[in-house]
Amino acid sequence: MKATARAHPIQGLVKYHGMVDQELRLPYHDSISVCTAPSNTTTTVEFDESLDEDRYVVDGETVEGRGRERIESVVSRVRELADVEAPVRFESESDFPTNVGFGSSSSGFAAAAMALTTAAGLDLTLPEVSTVARRGSASSARAVTGGFSDLHTGRNDIDCRSERIESDLEDDLRIVAALVPAYKETEEAHREAAESHMFEARLAHVHGQLAEMRDALRESDFDRTFELAEHDSLSLAATTMTGPAGWVYWRPATLEIFAAVRDLRESGVPVYFSTDTGASVYVNTTAEYVERVEKRVADCGVDTRVWEVGGPARILDESEALF
Repeated sequence: MKATARAHPIQGLVKYHGMVDQELRLPYHDSISVCTAPSNTTTTVEFDESLDEDRYVVDGETVEGRGRERIESVVSRVRELADVEAPVRFESESDFPTNVGFGSSSSGFAAAAMALTTAAGLDLTLPEVSTVARRGSASSARAVTGGFSDLHTGRNDIDCRSERIESDLEDDLRIVAALVPAYKETEEAHREAAESHMFEARLAHVHGQLAEMRDALRESDFDRTFELAEHDSLSLAATTMTGPAGWVYWRPATLEIFAAVRDLRESGVPVYFSTDTGASVYVNTTAEYVERVEKRVADCGVDTRVWEVGGPARILDESEALF
């Protein structure tokens, strides 16, 4: 009863903010994202009767507190589905910076759900696995299905699951990931989302934006897709900044990158910025222009990585297990 899985993190394109149900992590509205590769999280799990208790280790550190509770919510769902009671050994490692706005919780819980369901002997489709992952992080549901994916809202696991959106943009998209190292807190921002006076305004326009994003992806319209993603980032920031805590994630380097992107675009380069809840920036462009874009972003004094579109969560060979 052992399995190892790998998943890629997501970049939110039309992001959810706030949850109707905190325990089941049911968002107020649909959300669309794209997985980024080769960045990934690898997780090995084993249900082992010889253990005295569950053991959770992430990036070499034993997990306690709220982090442990979130992992346990996924493990508990798997135990419920598979009727497994044995303690679990859980180890996970990410090969990219975490808690800086690059979606580490999405790949973390997607890999966890994939490994746990497999180790428990469950035979589930990827959308079904996405409902398990969602209990740890709603964005991880989309990391399970990979590529461009859409997490549908709902009040149960039949409705609230992720599905892939096929798009020819998968081949040409390049993402310059610009690291602005500032720790961010996402859970509290989600918890107080509905208290922002901008939240109702966001709900009023987001459904139209989701429909337009689906059309743009299916038509493989690069500029329309990532112009929408750029505007959604600004909308999300307006909502988080006007909540009770007044979350301001961006740093001076974040704004400098925004300006650099707009300068490039004015010169004819197809390029758009996007952020999730964090100071780091995704800079979306095409294969033809990525070298020029990366150089300009790096000139802002930040570390950069070039990513492509990642596929769904998958089970790895035993030789790649972490223990």
